[in-house]
Amino acid sequence: MFAPMAHSIDFNFQSIFNFGDSNSDTGNLIAAGIETINPPYGQIHFKTPSGRYCDGRLTIDFIMDAMDLPFLNAYLEAVGLPNFRRGCNFAAAGSTINPATPTSVCPFSFGIQVSQFLRFKARVIELLSKSKKFDKYLPAEDYFQKGLYMFDIGQNDLAGAFYSKTFDQVVASIPTTLVEFENGIKRLYDEGARNFWIHNTGPLGCLAQNVAKFGTDPSKLDELGCVAGHNQAAKLFNLQLHALTKKLQSQYADSNITHVDIYTIKSNLIANYSRYGFEQPIMACCGYGGPPLNYDSRVGCGQTKVINNATVAAKACNDSTEYVNWDGIHYTEAANQYVSSEVLTGKYSDPPFADKMPFALSLKF
Repeated sequence: MFAPMAHSIDFNFQSIFNFGDSNSDTGNLIAAGIETINPPYGQIHFKTPSGRYCDGRLTIDFIMDAMDLPFLNAYLEAVGLPNFRRGCNFAAAGSTINPATPTSVCPFSFGIQVSQFLRFKARVIELLSKSKKFDKYLPAEDYFQKGLYMFDIGQNDLAGAFYSKTFDQVVASIPTTLVEFENGIKRLYDEGARNFWIHNTGPLGCLAQNVAKFGTDPSKLDELGCVAGHNQAAKLFNLQLHALTKKLQSQYADSNITHVDIYTIKSNLIANYSRYGFEQPIMACCGYGGPPLNYDSRVGCGQTKVINNATVAAKACNDSTEYVNWDGIHYTEAANQYVSSEVLTGKYSDPPFADKMPFALSLKF
């Protein structure tokens, strides 16, 4: 496996507020009761399903670790006395930017997540004004302006649309989707948010789920075995998202707005997987069906179903650290660790960390 980071970065943020989909959901969709996940989810780090669609930690968990901050609690998690002192996670698996995008599981679109944040902020300020006993559980009022607002969303807008739209129709929907995203950013800015960290979307054509559904014709695949149209749509989305971040940087000159190129990081991992210690770039670790994809949409990871009068189970592989993909849709903890280590180099950020973001860089050996 690749070497761990030789140093970490001290980020000068007291709190983090995160918005997104399953790539950064630490338990919202599960807490909402919309879905359940069973072992082997969570088997690596948490030793039990943690609400994350992963065998362990997500990229955001590793980033929080690098910031010396605790993992973000899910906004909807009501049991277990969640501590929101250092921020809150509003990301929910299956969520989209555009509420009109057809998806199967999640009502918490980006606009809803922003509304949840506004409710959260108002309630925090109300409670802090009433009693100091809440101080150790809730962010101080100035944390909202000084905090970092992170975004990793858009993948489901593209992936969901491909089930009912042509490539050209999917691409044509991107500007409308990004208007929704810009509106959400503006609402947060108007509430005092000033530090924004925007991830672009990954190569969704390389997910086993999409290869299984849309890659049955070999001519639709690229040289890596990924669905070319899906990846092309992601690239076009990312170009427009990057242009939007440039616009926002100019429009909100008193803010720090950083674009992070997750697509390049993930596609480099898939293209050069063996260099980083992986053995399977696309095939799911936890699934049913065996090579080449080990993915069957009828039986998800951890499930047992009757198919063709036979009882089948989608089980985990022996060593998930050899796999980039966990369940056909989401990455393994090992892959997420690689992604976070690349994010934290600052090489994939525009502007780089040292330019405008208020980070104090220090080496920790």
